[in-house]
Order: sequence, then C-alpha cells, then structure tokens
Amino acid sequence: MSGSVTAVSSNGTYSFTKPNRDSITLIAGLGVEGDVHAGATVKHRFRMEKDPSQPNLRQVHLIHAELFEEVREAGFEVGPGELGENVTTRGVDLLGLPVGARLRLGAQAVVEVTGLRNPCAQIDAFQKGLMKQVVGRDRDGRPAFKSGIMSVVLSGGLVRPGDPITVELPDGPHQPLRIV
Repeated sequence: MSGSVTAVSSNGTYSFTKPNRDSITLIAGLGVEGDVHAGATVKHRFRMEKDPSQPNLRQVHLIHAELFEEVREAGFEVGPGELGENVTTRGVDLLGLPVGARLRLGAQAVVEVTGLRNPCAQIDAFQKGLMKQVVGRDRDGRPAFKSGIMSVVLSGGLVRPGDPITVELPDGPHQPLRIV
C-alpha cells in the first residue's frame, strides 16, 4: 500500500487549525518540531488536565484528503490543516490500518500508528454540522470515527508535500484502531 503527502501543517500555539507549511521536521519520540502537540508526554489540553505524565500517543495527526472530498459532497468546505492535522495524505486507507502499522513519510521519517483521533466539539465550532459528517456509523450501528489517525515518531526527518508514503503492516494478528 502506498500513497503521498498532499500537505503538511503545524502550529506552535493551541488553535483548532494549523497553517500549511512548505515542510515539517519530525523528531523521534517527540513529534513535529515546533508544534504545540510535540512532546514525549501528552500535550492535548484535556488529557494534560487528567494526567500530564501520560505518554504522548498523539504526536503526529494524519488525515486523508479523501475525507475533504466526502464532506464537500455534504456541503462543507474543509482544506488541509483546517481540522488540526499535521500530515494530509492521499491514496492510503488510514482508517483501515491496524495499530502498529508504520508509515514511511518521504526519505527518512517513520511514524507508527497508535489509534484514531477522538473528534471533539471544536469540529462543530469550526463548521456547524461537520461533526456529524466525521462521525458516522458502521454496519453494526457503532460510531465510525473518520477524522484521522494518531501516531508517534519512530524515525525523524523532513516531510514535504509530494513525498511518497509507504505502509508496513505489523506481523501477527492486527488490532483495529481505537480512539487514543
């Protein structure tokens, strides 16, 4: 399975959206250099209030560009970085990956998938009604979260739009993604 990076985004301050950049640098064990969510321990404000010593399983947030096309059909306009992701992808079924899948982004950077992004009320504050589009239902009626995946950085490196993405699946039985 392979795809490409369509955009990269980061922000040094807490805000819902992240501006697009020409490149971002991933740092092993920390995340995106200069991004407010980078760190070995959790940086999400809600999670820090509960226990700031938790490991940061949300160092890099990835969203598939195909989601933007899906929500556009429902009347919403969303672009790269606007849902707070660091890396926007195309051609990789991010939501179908198992826990522990590794994504090589460009020549050097490697991230390991930890789970699904937990969509929050800020999505509806960004565009009223958008939350319903990014949280659907699966065939069994359970919530299906579509707002991207979270990962940790195993190997650092520069990531740019246009970089290839290659996927390496873990050995053994695959664990489905859960919210982290």
